Amino acid sequence: MTTPAPRDDLAVLIVDDDFMVASIHTRFVERAPGFRVVGVAATGTTALAEIERLRPDLVLLDVHLPDLSGVDVLRRLRGAGNDVGVMMVTAAREADTVRAAAAAGAAHYLVKPFEFDDLLTRLESFRQAHLALAGVATAGQEDIDAVFAPLGRGREALPKGLSVETAAAVLEALASGRELSAAECADEVGVSRVSARRYLEHYVAQGRAAVRLKYGGAGRPERRYRASG
Repeated sequence: MTTPAPRDDLAVLIVDDDFMVASIHTRFVERAPGFRVVGVAATGTTALAEIERLRPDLVLLDVHLPDLSGVDVLRRLRGAGNDVGVMMVTAAREADTVRAAAAAGAAHYLVKPFEFDDLLTRLESFRQAHLALAGVATAGQEDIDAVFAPLGRGREALPKGLSVETAAAVLEALASGRELSAAECADEVGVSRVSARRYLEHYVAQGRAAVRLKYGGAGRPERRYRASG
């Protein structure tokens, strides 16, 4: 796919050498409001060429590629002065790799496998930061915070639709040290399960909460949340 994204949509390039994985990620991005996939690349060299040609707003970049590593691709982009948004989407968990990606300017780092909501939370965070300075010559403090908060710096900026009061209540529930499901958090805070999960996933994206999948019985595994650290 090489069709330019509509003005209101952010253009996304998927970089993964596994065709099936790239297809799944493409479907996930296409489900996210305000995003559109404009291309897919299977190698680092192709990714660099497609980024130059398509000018995407965001690149979902795997670390393990046949030629260059994703971190090398990111370093080459930054070395060339290209500030395209990059989200590492990979199975690589090595601390050195994570640190290298952060130092090279990755906006987020998402470990495979993941569910749609995991990606959606990070996409929303990226979109908020990306649009914060659009069309302004001088930034206000709130705009600046929206850019830096997704990387763990500055005052927290909540995605659209989330309230400060409810976010604080969810964070307080996590601060108890207990592991909670979205339903249990919803009962404590007094919101719907869907709303509680949005807040919990937001804190996961911010690195202030961790999530694990609890398997058992039929159906999908249960997502259990706890405070990080």
